[in-house]
Amino acid sequence: MNTYIEAEFRSGKLGYFTNPNELELEPDRKVIVEVDRGYDIATVVNSSIWNEELDLLYKNSKIMKLVKVAQDEDIKQIDVVKNKELAAGEKFLTVLKKYPFEMKLIETIYQFDGNKLTFFFTADGRIDFRDFVKELATIFRTRIELHQSTGRDEAKRLSGIGVCGYKYCCSTFLKRFNQVTIKMVKDQNLSSNLSKISGPCGRLLCCLKYEEDYYEEFAKDFPEYGENIMLNGVSMYVYKNNYQKKQVHLSNDEQIQEIISLSDYYMIKEGKNPKNSGTVPEENSNNKKLRHANNNNNNNRGKKKR
Repeated sequence: MNTYIEAEFRSGKLGYFTNPNELELEPDRKVIVEVDRGYDIATVVNSSIWNEELDLLYKNSKIMKLVKVAQDEDIKQIDVVKNKELAAGEKFLTVLKKYPFEMKLIETIYQFDGNKLTFFFTADGRIDFRDFVKELATIFRTRIELHQSTGRDEAKRLSGIGVCGYKYCCSTFLKRFNQVTIKMVKDQNLSSNLSKISGPCGRLLCCLKYEEDYYEEFAKDFPEYGENIMLNGVSMYVYKNNYQKKQVHLSNDEQIQEIISLSDYYMIKEGKNPKNSGTVPEENSNNKKLRHANNNNNNNRGKKKR
């Protein structure tokens, strides 16, 4: 019975490989693996794989094999390959000047055995670069691939420091991009200001996904947004839930806002009087004006006519 590993190439691509010799491997170990055209070097990510993932692989593609663990001479060869990549990138930019389209070169990656050279770039819209590729193939005399990257791919390749003070998740431990939606922003009561919840790639922050399960679990015990309730004879609706403090934020059509505990909310919903009399008012100018006006009205009613 074969065992399998998951490994990441220098390009960031992930692949699965058989381990026919049952080599003992741990994450971050460099290995030499088979690819479509020769051999390449990769880094072990996982030494065990779910059966479901293997089933999909058998249906969609051929699984290559692990050749050997990278030796010292293989590790030294990486420096030689990187120098070739720098020279190839400079030549790429020189040839690009002859063509009418614009590209931003992000990264140049040689296959470890030199049988393929890949250029990663960004550009506005789609580009017909067939003639460009032919000229590059003539110059480098190897298989040429051009990959148009997205903003996320660019951020992952170039890396940087996020608003949290750490390196981008995508350039460190995050191997696959998760789907992040605006619903997660609402579930977590975060600001809808896109500049505060977006990463340098222009997409929603990947870390919004990390705590979504926590908020979804807590949300089961809370009312849905927009749900109505009668509070002190006034119809109000839920516009926010505070899961940590177990509070429900209410508002009415005049934008008057109140905060009540979750237990009080359900007691009122059932037509019972809550144990905690009164509510915790949301501090804003509308509430202050309303309370001031109500106090004046009450004082005027208490005065006797002369």
